[in-house]
Amino acid sequence: MKKHLVLIGIGAAVSLALHRQAVADAVTAPAASFVTDAVPDTLSRGNADTVRTAFPAATASVAASAPVSFPVSFPVSAGVSRPEGSAGLSGAALPLAGMIPAYGAVERPVGYAGYMEQVARRNLSYAAEKLNMNIAEAGVRAARLFNDPQLSVEYGNNQDWNMQMGQGISGELSKTFSPGKRSANIHLAGSEKELTQALLDDYFRNLRCEATLAYLDALKQAELFRVKQNAYDNMRRLAEGDSVKFALGKITEVDATQSRVEAGVMRNDLLQAEAELHNAFLSLGMMLGSATDTLYLPQGSLRLAERAFPAGMLVASALENRADLVAAMRNVDVAQRAVTVARRERNMDFDLALGVNHNGTVRNEIAPAPRFTGFTVGLSVPLKFSNFNKGTVEAARYREQQAQTAYEQARLQVQTEVMQNYRRYTSLIGQVRHYDNGLLENAASVVKGKIYSYDRGETSLLEVLNAQRTYDEVRTLYIETLYNYAASLVELETSAGIWDIAVE
Repeated sequence: MKKHLVLIGIGAAVSLALHRQAVADAVTAPAASFVTDAVPDTLSRGNADTVRTAFPAATASVAASAPVSFPVSFPVSAGVSRPEGSAGLSGAALPLAGMIPAYGAVERPVGYAGYMEQVARRNLSYAAEKLNMNIAEAGVRAARLFNDPQLSVEYGNNQDWNMQMGQGISGELSKTFSPGKRSANIHLAGSEKELTQALLDDYFRNLRCEATLAYLDALKQAELFRVKQNAYDNMRRLAEGDSVKFALGKITEVDATQSRVEAGVMRNDLLQAEAELHNAFLSLGMMLGSATDTLYLPQGSLRLAERAFPAGMLVASALENRADLVAAMRNVDVAQRAVTVARRERNMDFDLALGVNHNGTVRNEIAPAPRFTGFTVGLSVPLKFSNFNKGTVEAARYREQQAQTAYEQARLQVQTEVMQNYRRYTSLIGQVRHYDNGLLENAASVVKGKIYSYDRGETSLLEVLNAQRTYDEVRTLYIETLYNYAASLVELETSAGIWDIAVE
């Protein structure tokens, strides 16, 4: 009994010494990285390995009475265990290679500039859209065609085999002329080609935004995975330490069991975070037109440089540079050209024909005739009674009015979209500043205080868990806010028709 009490006393002294050392380290550490350096060490001060080293005899019975094992199934890079003060949140990139199991895929780091260049060259959807330009150019070439001439040849036999009335052969070359229609169709095809180019530019504008958001989402999922990894590691070490404390009689079985349950829950959260991170990496491969046997690992930080935009300048830039507005204007041009085509289609076509015929000798005794050759010239003009119906022209005019109205609506929509994105961007600037101005540090100090009180027996395990959970939620919200800020900047520049995004 005395020996057991002595061991308990020595264990408490060692735990207090470790705790004081951790607090001293935390006091001298930078505020932004407090939980990185202080909290994990504090949570692990009851670690079974430490107790086994100091008290090998006592821990033999501990291992027999309360065995605890928690899997560490995730390979962790150098920075994974430091999410709070990680370089990913402070501005520098952390390596992502080896963060999660690759499941046989090849890991390939890719920087933002190289990623966007490959998106422009390798994205399959964009490649399909670019074929529309080839189609439009072929349409322009097709509009330049002239009406084909017609050649007809006839042979005649006037019962020459018994009545000797002779034989004949004739040929005719004719062509249909359509004044004004060819030039109108050429101009229409040219306008349609310009519209196709504007639509392609707008597609790339949206693709560039979508690809950037996918890249930022992968960075966000990596940061969230680090938070889950760190939370699980902390709780695993706490649960192992509580198992030792319970075996030594320092805490109740309920507390030891609860810490094990919390560790199991956090491991499930970590597995979910791993799946989401893996899917985010696969999304980058889809953007690059790559098979799933390659995982592209983004390089950079979620923290994009803060920009100051005058609202009026953004609206003016959008009205001048937005590709969808250019496409709407080109659509008006196409509608106007279509009205011209409809009018020219009412023009009168005419056929001009040149013919030659040769008749053989007629040897009939009653009506003989010599061989002769004749020529014909003909002009054929249709009677355009259909021109009394002006429905085609009226429909074309209504489509022109529709295109003009759609253009005005697009201008209004662009201005509204820019201002909405601008308000969202300015709001998120304030939210990020709020986190940077002490919210994270305050949450970290609460965790520090609760763990200190827990080691002194002044507070319950539940309060420690609640404080740790609150801190993890604050860090998660901070990462989400950083991503939302970066996404709002991307969407603002996309809506304003400008682009100078850099992820470093």
